[in-house]
Formats: sequence, C-alpha cells, structure tokens
Amino acid sequence: MASRILTVPNQVTLLRLGFLPLFIILVFYRRYTWALAILILAALTDSVDGLLARSLNQKTSLGAYLDPIADKLLLSSSFVVLALNGQIRWWLTILVLGRDVLILTTAAVILLTAGYRAFPPSIYGKLTTTLQILLVFTVLAAAVFHQPALVAARRVLVYVVAGFTVFSGFHYSVVVARQLSQESPAPS
Repeated sequence: MASRILTVPNQVTLLRLGFLPLFIILVFYRRYTWALAILILAALTDSVDGLLARSLNQKTSLGAYLDPIADKLLLSSSFVVLALNGQIRWWLTILVLGRDVLILTTAAVILLTAGYRAFPPSIYGKLTTTLQILLVFTVLAAAVFHQPALVAARRVLVYVVAGFTVFSGFHYSVVVARQLSQESPAPS
C-alpha cells in the first residue's frame, strides 16, 4: 500500500507543496528573484510529476487529488501575498479566491446532497488557471527585470485574468446546474 502512495510522482508533488512556505516567505519579504526561481522550479516539478506518472505507470488516486491541490494552494497563496505587497490589486485577488470558493462550495454541496459526481474542469477553467499562473509569473518577472514590456503585459493580463475568472466561474455554475438537472428524476 505504501508503495502506491509514495510513488515517485507523488513525492515530486509533495516536494512542490514543500516549496510553498518558502515561496510565500520570499514573496512577502520581496525577494522576487528567488521567488521567481522557486515558481519556475514548481512549474518544472508540476510537469515532471505528470510525465513520471504516465511513463512509470504510477497514476494514483492520491496523485489525482494532490496535484491540483498543490497547484491551487500555490496559486491562491501567490495572489494573497502579492496583494499584501501591492503587486496585485486586492479586487483581483478577491475575484480569484471568490471563484475558487464558489467552485469548492458547489462541489461540497453536491457531494453532501447528491453524492460524488465527476465534474472535470472545462477548457475555460484550464485557460483561466493558465492565465492566472502567467500573471503571477509576469508580476514576479516585472519586479525582477523592470522591463516596460513586462509591466505592460502585467497591466493587460490583470484584466484578461479578471474577465476569464468571472466567465469561467459562471460557466462552471451553468454547466453544473445543467448536469444536475439532467440527472435528477422527473417529478411524479
């Protein structure tokens, strides 16, 4: 049993979770160069754990839950600590966290009332997460390299991320509502 839990991909994911406190500390104390390095390392480990899981045939239920949790914790904490430092506006941080709370609350309510239902992420949800990660990377890169192009990209990405965050949150709600209404039995 332990061999199915402590697979190499799961250990890589746990390593990524271990980077989280260090990343938060580095950003909080404005050590943006090191924080950017940790973020790049975390992105590499995210790619490696998936590749290893497939190539070593070590996909596990734990890994299926742990990997997105590690990503979401890194992303959410990035927005909060960057907002604390004034690098990202609070309104955007609240939108991003609010969408995550909406999704988690919906999933919890469905789990409690209707049992487990699979709601795989949509293309809009994946695109939103990718854009959020790109924004965090761009904010850190702009803080490190002080290039006007990075500052301009950051400004544009803020509004793109806000738009996709709102849209994907509503899209998720509509898709889940439709799926649940199709699954519920017709009233007699």
